[in-house]
Amino acid sequence: MLDTAIQLAYLAASVLFILGLKGLSHPDTARRGMLLAELGMLMAIVGTLLKHEIVRYEWIIAGIAIGGAIGAAISIWMPMTAVPQRTAISHMFGALAATLVGVAEYYRHAGAIPHVEMAALGFEVMFGSLTITGSFMAFGKLQEIVKGAPITYRLQNPINISLFFVTLGMFAYLIFQPANQHVFYAMVGLGLLIGVFIVMPIGGADMPVVISLLNSYAGLASSATGFVLGNNVLIIAGALDGASGFLLSVLMSRAMNRSFANVLFGAFGGGEQAAATLRAAGEKTVRPITAEDAAIQLAYARLVIVVPGYGMAVAQAQHQVAELAEMIEKRGGTVKYAIHPVAGRMPGHMNVLLAEANVPYDRLYDMEDINAEFENADVALVIGANDVVNPAARNDRASPIYGMPILDVDRAKSIIVLKRSMNPGFAGIENELFYHPKCSMLFGNAKDSLVKLIGEIKNV
Repeated sequence: MLDTAIQLAYLAASVLFILGLKGLSHPDTARRGMLLAELGMLMAIVGTLLKHEIVRYEWIIAGIAIGGAIGAAISIWMPMTAVPQRTAISHMFGALAATLVGVAEYYRHAGAIPHVEMAALGFEVMFGSLTITGSFMAFGKLQEIVKGAPITYRLQNPINISLFFVTLGMFAYLIFQPANQHVFYAMVGLGLLIGVFIVMPIGGADMPVVISLLNSYAGLASSATGFVLGNNVLIIAGALDGASGFLLSVLMSRAMNRSFANVLFGAFGGGEQAAATLRAAGEKTVRPITAEDAAIQLAYARLVIVVPGYGMAVAQAQHQVAELAEMIEKRGGTVKYAIHPVAGRMPGHMNVLLAEANVPYDRLYDMEDINAEFENADVALVIGANDVVNPAARNDRASPIYGMPILDVDRAKSIIVLKRSMNPGFAGIENELFYHPKCSMLFGNAKDSLVKLIGEIKNV
C-alpha cells in the first residue's frame, strides 16, 4: 500500500513537472506553470519521505527547514538583477547534490557495482562534478568576483579537450573495472578541474548560453542519479531539465548566430580586435540630449518602441518604464517593447522584469516580430541595452559580433539611449549606434533619467 502511494506521488509529480514546463512556454501561463512545478516538487518530496529506506528523519527535517529558510530568504530579498547569479549557484548546488549521492553510492558498495549501474553512476559523477565548478565560475563572472572578460592562455583549447578525453577514458575504464577506486576519485577531481577550465575562457556576453548549458548538465546528472537510486521521478525530472536546457542553449546560440563550439572555445569579447574597436570609437562624438528635449519627443510620438537591457535591470527601473509608457499612451501614443533573446544575463531576464512591473504580455514582442516596425517608430527608447542593438553586427565583418541578429533600432526615425556612461557592453566592443546621426544620449542612472522624463512630460 505504501509503495503504491509513493509511486502515485511520483506519477503526479512527473505530470505536474511536464505541465509546469508547458506553462512556462508562454508569458500568459508562466505563473501558473511555476505553481504547477512547485506543487510537483512538493509531491516528489512527500513521496521520497515515505520511502521505507528512511529510518531516521532528524537530519532530513533539519535539511528541509534550513533549505526552505534559505530559499525563502533568497526569493524575498534577492534583487532581480541577481537572478542570473542565483540561477548559476542553484545549478551548482543541484550538481553538488547529484555528485555527492553518486560518490556515497560508490563508497557504500565499495566499488562492487554492476557494469550498467556503474555507467549511470560514472556519468552522474563526471557531469555533476564539472557542473559544480563550472556553475561556480559562471556565478563568479556574473557577480564580477572573477573577471568577466575571457581568461585565456596558450594552448588552452588543446589542454581542455585533452583533459576531457582523459576523463572520458576513465569513465569508460570504470564501466568494466568499477573496483578501481583511485581512478574513480581521480575522475571526480578532473571533472572539477574541467568545470573551471571550460568556463574560464568564456566571456560575459555568452553567460546566458553557459547558464542554460550548465542547467542541461545538472539535469543529465540528476537523471543518472535516478537510474542509480531506482527513483522514477528523478529520471523524468532530470531528463526534462536536461533536454529543455539543451534546447534553450541551441535556440540562444542561434539567436546570436553562433555555434556551441564558438561559444565554448571562441573567447568571445576579448583580445586585440575588441580593443582596436574601442580605440577607433574614441575618435567619434556622441549627441547628448536633455531630459526636457527627450520628453518633448516622447510626448508627441505616435509609436514608441522601448528596448530594455541589463542597464534597466541594474537600475531597477522597470516600474518607471511602465509609468512612462502609461503617460505616453494617455497622450494618444502607442508603446511596444522589443525583447532580444539574449538581452540581460539570462534567458527571459527582461520579460521577468517587465512582468514584475505589470506590463501587459501582449506588449512584449520578440525580435523577429518587432524588427519590421522600427521603420515606423517615431522614437526608439533604448534603456541600458548595448550589444543587442549594435549595427556592427550587420555592417562590420571585422566585428566579433558580426552576423548576430540584432534589434533594428537604427532604422527608427529617432533614437534616445539611456545609459550611465560610454562603457562597452558584455561583448567588450564599442556600439556604433551611439554615434548614429539619429541617436541622442541621455546619460545617468536609468531610473533617475526616467523619473526626470516623466516629470517633464507632465509639463509638456
